[in-house]
Amino acid sequence: MRKMVMMAMLVGIWVTSTGAAEFRKLPVSQFVDKMKAGWIGQMAGVGWGGPTEFHWQGKIGPASEMPQWKPEMINQFGQDDIYVEMTFLRTLELYGMDVSIRQAGIDFANSGYPLWHANKAGRDNLRKGIAPPDSGHPQFNSHADDIDYQIEADYAGLIAPGLPNVAIELGETFGRLMNYGDGLYGGQFMGGMYAEAFFETDCIRLVEAGLACIPDKSQYAECIRDVLAWYKANPNDWENCWQKIENKYQKNPDYRKASCDKGNFNIDAKINGAYIVVGLLFGNGDLDKTIIISTRCGQDSDCNPSSAAGILATTIGYAKLPDKFKSALNMESKFSHTPYNFPTLIAVCEKLVRQSVVRRGGKIEKDAAGNEVFVLPIETPKPSRFEQCWEPGPAANSKFTEAEMKQITAGVGKDLKEAIGKFATGWKVLACGEEMEPGLYAELDGRKNVLVTHPLDQQTPCVLSKKVAIPTGKKTALLLTVGHDPRGDWELIVMADGKPLLKKTVGKETAKDTWLDAEVDLSSFAGKEINLQLLNQPTGWSFEAARWAKIEIESK
Repeated sequence: MRKMVMMAMLVGIWVTSTGAAEFRKLPVSQFVDKMKAGWIGQMAGVGWGGPTEFHWQGKIGPASEMPQWKPEMINQFGQDDIYVEMTFLRTLELYGMDVSIRQAGIDFANSGYPLWHANKAGRDNLRKGIAPPDSGHPQFNSHADDIDYQIEADYAGLIAPGLPNVAIELGETFGRLMNYGDGLYGGQFMGGMYAEAFFETDCIRLVEAGLACIPDKSQYAECIRDVLAWYKANPNDWENCWQKIENKYQKNPDYRKASCDKGNFNIDAKINGAYIVVGLLFGNGDLDKTIIISTRCGQDSDCNPSSAAGILATTIGYAKLPDKFKSALNMESKFSHTPYNFPTLIAVCEKLVRQSVVRRGGKIEKDAAGNEVFVLPIETPKPSRFEQCWEPGPAANSKFTEAEMKQITAGVGKDLKEAIGKFATGWKVLACGEEMEPGLYAELDGRKNVLVTHPLDQQTPCVLSKKVAIPTGKKTALLLTVGHDPRGDWELIVMADGKPLLKKTVGKETAKDTWLDAEVDLSSFAGKEINLQLLNQPTGWSFEAARWAKIEIESK
């Protein structure tokens, strides 16, 4: 029987069908162009929306308060909404696309950056020996319905062009480290949209492609279907659509059954996913408009425009992106906590896609001009099993083995013995957390020889201590110069033999130009040897690194 061959052009990419098998062709150069744009879109969205994060809760952000875009905002190398997902890329780079969920868990447990919500709960579980998928199960993780994997799932679609089942499977490997149910589906939904964005420009069809990757019965899918219907009924009024989302998914407790936060603050995956889709649909293919709408929807208003802009930018391609999103990009800076700068990130993603294509039954061939082309099988998405955080199935009772626990070296505190020895003779450091890169810096914020510490966890401060003999007949004082990360604060506590001598918040309200001088009189301890302790006490668990520029004891 003679085979019929049909060819159609879709966004400049050939789709070929033969009677028995179907596949799509994507020139490797076009893949790289679109994948690069996806990363730029993420960086642009989070950079532009960053100053507004959670400023607008349960209300639309005023247009007058929307930040103005500046080209240098693209350099989001220290932004956790970008670099956390690179932990997953690194695991895939080292172990391949068939990496086990247990290895993924070990690598995530060893990450050194600050985390919140489902990410933090999941990583804490992993460090305690609760192996995945239980690290993301509601029995152990009260944040399992939160937005976390949804924020980080961009990578999954960007290394799965036209291969939605790759994005779904990556969710099963990495999304279950910290999420479950709708929290997992949010990431798989994003991955599905990215995967199709290499071939499709119509945002309705992109959203439908994402929906095909998650269980139809889930509340997440219901939410996105609602947004699609409300858009189609009134495509020129995004604020009307926002209000409908607010009424059903913010105010109705039936849709916040597993929400870890109540009231106006809402970190649930569903509602934030809805805001991503609102930006995509009502943005009408305009990158600026898409970012602005997703940002003004509020709640997690840097992550949401990041996802929306990443998906839309993938459809556009790097070459066609406006110069204002590319002109100031620093090609040399590395993303924090990763070995990647922008060019090496792109190279790693291309390497992983080559594995994905072959692994899924595709191939890499050359066209008549000798250029490489991905030949991609057309897949029917196979969503993960249906589950709900408020009615979870049984946990897997999964524990790391003793051998696996020996591979998890993070979370027990960083050894700063050498650093403190160089900075302040005789002082010791106890329980320093690994987040925010503690250590001794030659220069930081205009000060030379700065020691950086971080609390071990939300309850445990990092403590600097020293036995000090206080002389008689002299005035003795502890002299400190301390600073803070511009994005956060911490509490300085000075204690002598367990007695508090000073408690002071070190933040933008108290520290001029991030630095604060403090003097503590120790004369009342004259003739005694005291145990002096300086506490880097956590407050709200947000960028709580302490910076120590001076620790001196002066007697005169």
